[in-house]
Amino acid sequence: MADTDHCCSTQLIDGDGEFNVVGLDNFMRTTKFSNCGLSYAVVAIMGPQSSGKSTLLNHLFQTNFREMDAYRGRSQTTKGIWIAHCVGIEPFTIAMDLEGTDGRERGEDDTTFEKQSALFALAIADIVLINMWCHDIGRELAANKPLLKTVFQVMMRLFSPRKTTLLFVIRDKTKTPLEYLEPILREDIQKIWNVVSKPAAHKDTPLSEFFNVEVTALSSYEEKEELFKEQVAQLRQRFFNSISPGGLAVDRRGVVPASGFSFSAQQIWRVIKENKDLDLPAHKVMVATVRCEEIANEKFCRLSSDEDWLALEEAVQSGSVSGFGRRLSSILETYFSEYDSEATYFDEDVRNAKRKHLESKALDLVLPAYLNQLGHLRFKVLENFKSRLEQMLKEGEGFAASAHACTESCMHEFDLGCADAAIKQANWDASKVREKLRRDIDAHLLSVRDAKLSELVARYEEKLRQLLCEPVESLFDAAGRDTWASIRKLLRRETETAALEFSTAISSFELDQPTIESMLQGLRDYARNLVVKKAREEAGKVLILMKDRFSTVFSHDNELMPRVWTGKEDIKTITKDARTASLRLLAVMAAIRLDEKPDKIENILLSSLMEGTVTSPDPLASSTWEEVPPENTLITPVQCKSLWRQFKSETEYTVTQAISAQEAYKRSNNWLPPPWAIVAMVVLGFNEFMLLLRNPLYLMFLFVAFLLSKAMWVQMDVPGQFQHGTLAGLISISSRFLPTVMNLLKRLAEEAQGHRTPESPRQQESSVAFQSFRNQSQLNPTSSIAQSSVSSNVSVSDSSVEYSSPNLMQRRSTKVQEAELSQ
Repeated sequence: MADTDHCCSTQLIDGDGEFNVVGLDNFMRTTKFSNCGLSYAVVAIMGPQSSGKSTLLNHLFQTNFREMDAYRGRSQTTKGIWIAHCVGIEPFTIAMDLEGTDGRERGEDDTTFEKQSALFALAIADIVLINMWCHDIGRELAANKPLLKTVFQVMMRLFSPRKTTLLFVIRDKTKTPLEYLEPILREDIQKIWNVVSKPAAHKDTPLSEFFNVEVTALSSYEEKEELFKEQVAQLRQRFFNSISPGGLAVDRRGVVPASGFSFSAQQIWRVIKENKDLDLPAHKVMVATVRCEEIANEKFCRLSSDEDWLALEEAVQSGSVSGFGRRLSSILETYFSEYDSEATYFDEDVRNAKRKHLESKALDLVLPAYLNQLGHLRFKVLENFKSRLEQMLKEGEGFAASAHACTESCMHEFDLGCADAAIKQANWDASKVREKLRRDIDAHLLSVRDAKLSELVARYEEKLRQLLCEPVESLFDAAGRDTWASIRKLLRRETETAALEFSTAISSFELDQPTIESMLQGLRDYARNLVVKKAREEAGKVLILMKDRFSTVFSHDNELMPRVWTGKEDIKTITKDARTASLRLLAVMAAIRLDEKPDKIENILLSSLMEGTVTSPDPLASSTWEEVPPENTLITPVQCKSLWRQFKSETEYTVTQAISAQEAYKRSNNWLPPPWAIVAMVVLGFNEFMLLLRNPLYLMFLFVAFLLSKAMWVQMDVPGQFQHGTLAGLISISSRFLPTVMNLLKRLAEEAQGHRTPESPRQQESSVAFQSFRNQSQLNPTSSIAQSSVSSNVSVSDSSVEYSSPNLMQRRSTKVQEAELSQ
């Protein structure tokens, strides 16, 4: 390669036909030829050896091709094909200097390279200079005839879609005017065209379809150098703007973009050397395909390693990126624009196809980042939805209204986020992510709704439990004939109230009517199940309830006052009433009666267990009640019979205790003599009685004696002493008589002197009795007698325990008895 005055030249193909790839690439890089696009032209020159081709190019384009040294003889100077950058020519122009034809060095028969180079020049060049001697015009066997035949023959193989300009340069012009030489030359050219064999399709095709023939003439360089240079300068002007309309290289249909020139030239020469048919349109597509793909791959590689893209990809992996679509679109647009700029001159179809392929690869590269952005956006919007919904519900907004408002707001937020994430180079559909977000929102709404409804249901269930359990338990404790009616009324009232309040509470959820009815029915079923459960619990302790009912009825009178077994009560009747009440309680607890269906359970139990009516078969020898479904049965007939036997055995003791209390009371209060003795005493003591009436002093003495006796009675606890037997009572009284008398006398003396000594409890009782004696002696003498006889208690031990009922034993002590006597 040589470089003089900014002219760069290199051998493109050597004499052996080897293509200089490295040299061409270096040439294109040095001259920046690759950046020219379609704004370039290629000028080739053909002609006989030593006809001054290189000299003409050097003067015409200021190139530096090697010229023949005339002083060393006429021999081959240019071997192969050389190219050079034409200095000062716009647009960028390449001069191609071909090895001369008809050279001695290759011989007469070696025309292969001559034809190959000619075909290569016609395929590459826009303008072909035919260098010929002026004195050869008009000659039949002139040197230009084989050259023209070669040109026309190889042109038949090209079938180029564009016209090639053939500029005939007549060298060493004589005195004959050009206007006379040009017609002769054109006529010779036409004859050669006519005799060249052509394909059938182009047999009648005129020369003008393939070539644009131009003719010019130059004076002799050796004889008229100055004139030659002047004419060359004029010719040089024709190569300025050669690709513009009206220029020498006006037909640009088959031109290859500058960036693909190297590859195109290599492929054309390879096809020519392999002696294949040269199809330039297909070659143009092939070159466009290779170069566009190279450009696309280069842009994709640069995109993959772009720092802005890598930073954006890393950022979007950790969270949502604001302005994601705008930033990514800008990055993609940069590389797509660069591709369009570099591939703009290649075949349109190929260029567009490769661009689509580049777009597809680039979009596949950035798609995961886009999906990550949408994923972060979906997660962010979903979290915002959850927090907004929770806040609105806390503020008391209705669920349906809150759900609708939050959903609309968040979906709008997501749509804005999708618009921000969208890139203009792709029409990606975010509907699937949007649908996923909507499903997530709906799932969360369903979860929150179910949770809120569960809370409401639990709240009203707890309310029903509080309103039903204790009242139902209380009704069962006081079970009677109207118990189940009261339970049904309570259940209906509380259930309907709760259902009405519940309906109001769930109205904000905007549920469909079947769902509301289902939930209300569930609440009613829960209330009913509460009653059923409580009934089963109470049925499980029915024996305890029966015994409590028996004890209550047996031990209390009609006014619910505790009974005192004085001996006048009809224990048999009381026992029957108490057992009947307990049996009715058993009948109430035997079955669930929430459906208001009548049954005969009570009648069966009363007739079978209380009245002892024997029927065959035994109505209690069954596991079901008549007219009562099994699911409503709490206590089966067989269980009732067993419970009744156990109940009777466990209450027998209470009845026995009552009977014993009556007998003890009768014994303790049987102090009066028999009636006959009283009559005998009245008859026999009539005289004494009349004596007392006639003498009041005797009566007073007797009254005082009575009070003293009463005080002695209380002080010595005579009834208590006889509880252990008559003999033991007499011995105890005899041993305590004298101390008691002395104690009473001492108390009287102290009272008379006005001071008292500490008293024992027994002495206090005696004092109380004596004080009572003093007070009552001033009033009605007979009242004290009647008062002292008031006692409904039977003392059976030293502790003076009374028998009133089994549940009221040991109620009053001796102190209470004495206090009552002193009042």
